[in-house]
Amino acid sequence: MNRVRLLVMNAALGPLDYRVPDGMSLEPGSVVVAPLGPRQVTGIVWESERLPGTEVPDARLRPLLGALPVPPLRAPLRRLIEWTADYYIASMASVARMALSSSAALRGGGTITEYRLTGALPPRMTPQRDAALSALEGEQGTIRELADLAGVSEAVLRGLVNADCLEAVEVAIDRPFPAPRPDHAPPDLSPGQQEAADRFVDAVKARKFAPMLLDGVTGSGKTETYFEGVAEALRLGRQVLVLLPEIALTQNFLKRFEARFGVAPTVWHSAQKQSDRRRAWRQVSEGGASVVVGARSALFLPFRDLGLIVVDEAHEISFKQDDGVRYNARDVAVMRARFERIPAILASATPALESLQMAEAGVYEKIDLPARFGGAVLPDIRILDLREESPPRGRWLAPSLVKAMEERLERGEQSLLFLNRRGYAPLTLCRQCGYRFQCPNCSAWLVEHRLTRRLACHHCGHQVTSPEACPECGEKDCLAACGPGVERIADEVAEIFPDARTAVVTSDTLSSPDKIGEFVDAAQAGEIDVIVGTQLVTKGYHFPELTLVGVVDADLGLEGGDLRAAERSYQQIAQVAGRAGRAAKPGEVLIQTRHPEAPVIAALAAYDRDAFYEAESDARRNAGAPPFGRWAAIIVSSEDEAEAAEAARKIGGSAPRLDDIAVYGPAPAPLSMLRGRYRYRLLINARRSAALQQTIREWLGPLDHPQGVRVGVDIDPYSFV
Repeated sequence: MNRVRLLVMNAALGPLDYRVPDGMSLEPGSVVVAPLGPRQVTGIVWESERLPGTEVPDARLRPLLGALPVPPLRAPLRRLIEWTADYYIASMASVARMALSSSAALRGGGTITEYRLTGALPPRMTPQRDAALSALEGEQGTIRELADLAGVSEAVLRGLVNADCLEAVEVAIDRPFPAPRPDHAPPDLSPGQQEAADRFVDAVKARKFAPMLLDGVTGSGKTETYFEGVAEALRLGRQVLVLLPEIALTQNFLKRFEARFGVAPTVWHSAQKQSDRRRAWRQVSEGGASVVVGARSALFLPFRDLGLIVVDEAHEISFKQDDGVRYNARDVAVMRARFERIPAILASATPALESLQMAEAGVYEKIDLPARFGGAVLPDIRILDLREESPPRGRWLAPSLVKAMEERLERGEQSLLFLNRRGYAPLTLCRQCGYRFQCPNCSAWLVEHRLTRRLACHHCGHQVTSPEACPECGEKDCLAACGPGVERIADEVAEIFPDARTAVVTSDTLSSPDKIGEFVDAAQAGEIDVIVGTQLVTKGYHFPELTLVGVVDADLGLEGGDLRAAERSYQQIAQVAGRAGRAAKPGEVLIQTRHPEAPVIAALAAYDRDAFYEAESDARRNAGAPPFGRWAAIIVSSEDEAEAAEAARKIGGSAPRLDDIAVYGPAPAPLSMLRGRYRYRLLINARRSAALQQTIREWLGPLDHPQGVRVGVDIDPYSFV
């Protein structure tokens, strides 16, 4: 080919045509560098018939500058980029950037200089040097990466290099990862598990698109069964992608994987060092990374020969990205499997209603694991009606829950208290003048974090030091914490049981994979008596001595305008309940609520998931809500409130009048200001048969807005704030 069409990484530019210099060999998917005025841009060679653009005469074509030393993006990944952009109404450039997510990986191979501790101490010790030596024990990386890790300047580390406390190590940038061994430690499976595992093995061997829903109760051994599908893919020399919803789950999963396959898998998530992401990206593209375990962005990695995709905890809302390209990794994973012509396994103890509906319709094959592994039984569930058994004044734990915790402590067993609210208290106000601490950038209260003595916004990250006096009236010792967060519950536990060893488990306290690993090790070693945590502890963990789970406020998730609130609450509470009694000792779950008659609570108490899903399905069907109808949201924002309101009114005023699509709004968003921008929302409800995306494009396309206005589209929204 003597001319090519490029998809460049700037959505405003559109497709661009270039001339291919003599001697340069390219194919669709090749990653190239092209001139654009005085600049250079990265682009991907695309099939011109699939990327319409303005035809430029040959004489006006500028030559490409070169091809980057990476394998071309394969056709299945290119089709996924096209589908994702089309379905979620995003630019192809925005989606393609996720496939080229490591700019460092696009360069050639070679070596890089990293540094590690030698064990020597500097002749002159400073607080910064002491902090660096403590933080970098067992670490290796570039000076910049180690400085970030230790929280010191690069100059401090260069001083340690000159003092022979850090030594240079030449590392091959593109070295392959150790290959997992499929027959390293085969598990002893129950008959039910073996039947499921055999189905996964057969699907991998068949090399055909096969979406499967693995529906197993907590503790049923879902991971062990799909590991056999992973093993078969490895025997066939093919790659595997396992998606996890939280980085917090990675460390626990890595240990289980290494025990089964002899080595750890390749990891991909945003908290990694740049050098680790670079190596992972290149080895995925070249086939040197056999199994990748990652967050949702791993879906767009350029696998050379993908043989299986697994989405673990597939019901989790964190698979839905709420900024940038607003995609749901669960659904995109199924589409990637379709384009790759491979099986996809969605594993969950509480599947999303959409997934269950797809299984009922025969689109997904449903595989059930209805019993716990090894004779363990599901825990007993008791409802504590807080209207009849209220906690003592100033406390949040009912007497029955406190008594159950006391019994566990006497027996040397562990308890877990679940409250999905970070910090100490969700609201702080002045008892003297009524002043409330609010975020200056968002329409949200500042949350007190007493462990770090700060007030923080959980939406934009703004934080201030907790004051000693009211900033409004100046009165001291008048600030009152309203409502409980996990830190406040932990304080209550410490007051009632001063000798109990308590761990607070949230994204604030376990902010890195290493800290999560330390927590898991301590809990499994019996060094923790009471765990107080948010949704971070609801899934993935197996603590044999944990026999009691207390849900502090089961009604919390039912508040607000979330249209999936009931389903989400059921999933969270069922998941956290599943942490109890996973080994030989029986478990018990106590759920504190003021609404025991709510369908969610009644279904949990009766272990009647089917009844809950049936009632929820009827409600969704009557409302035309997913999976029986479709939703989309349009979010309008601006730093100028009047500008945002006017743009929203313009969009609402031009809304299409169609029988199969209804538009509601515009109205101020529940979170009417976010990160300094005023926000309005419109909600679209469409029948399944409606041409929703096409309608939205034709509706919004002709509209012009001031430069400061942003208009975002969220297909299949999960967040309604």
